[in-house]
Amino acid sequence: MELFGMLIFYGIGLLFLYLVIEAAIRNGINNSLIGKYLEKKHGLKKDEYHSPLDSPPNQEVKS
Repeated sequence: MELFGMLIFYGIGLLFLYLVIEAAIRNGINNSLIGKYLEKKHGLKKDEYHSPLDSPPNQEVKS
């Protein structure tokens, strides 16, 4: 039972770490000169980025 609790604890910790790193990278790229250049050249907006965690489970994730 103790092993199961540790696995749950580590799983939640890894999920939290993933969300923090994803947000930091996304914000860092969007605020960089290269990110602004790509947004201007290709017309990409922040709303067009999708994370697997953003969509409902029954819809396909678009990359």
